[in-house]
Amino acid sequence: MENTPVPLQFERARRALMRRDPQLAALIKKVGRRRPSFAERDPFVALVRAVVSQQLSSKAADTIERRVHAVVGGFDRLSPAALLAADPSALRGAGVSYPKISYLRDLAQHVEDGRLDLPGLKHQSDADVIAAITAVKGFGVWSAEMFLMFCLNRPDVFPVGDLGIVKGVQQLHGMRRRPKPRTMTRLAEAWRPYRSVACWYLWRIHD
Repeated sequence: MENTPVPLQFERARRALMRRDPQLAALIKKVGRRRPSFAERDPFVALVRAVVSQQLSSKAADTIERRVHAVVGGFDRLSPAALLAADPSALRGAGVSYPKISYLRDLAQHVEDGRLDLPGLKHQSDADVIAAITAVKGFGVWSAEMFLMFCLNRPDVFPVGDLGIVKGVQQLHGMRRRPKPRTMTRLAEAWRPYRSVACWYLWRIHD
């Protein structure tokens, strides 16, 4: 039950969160009937995007991602083998920094040799998915948590290191200082097993 994808649970989660937390309920009412889109993304494409977009605006990341696709011959040709075969100078010319090129190559190598079993991740626990992804160079816990939320659509992820979530919790509870991870985790206990959905609303708090 805990790994039932978010799209199948969103309305149930929304009602449960409103019952359990009056402050979050007020935010949910303010956001209204909007709901997130749940686009299916190829796991490898999603992880490449995660590398490319690090420390960049969405617009800049979109541009570089398109250039990377062009380097390997198009979006449909983006694969671990194609990335490993790509000329590093061509990737650099596409706007990918040298550290990110090494991250992309390490990601591709992990997938190519089976150390990172992307199809198998959907059957693994959240903790095991995080461990598998963070074993790849350039991927931290936050990147793995975003993969869980937006690629695997896991319903109960709570990224305490995400600045938007930190600020959201701070504003929701009227705190003068940004909350510590331990405080955030405690406050989010009432949102289990729908913390991913709660996060979606927290990200909307400044809309």
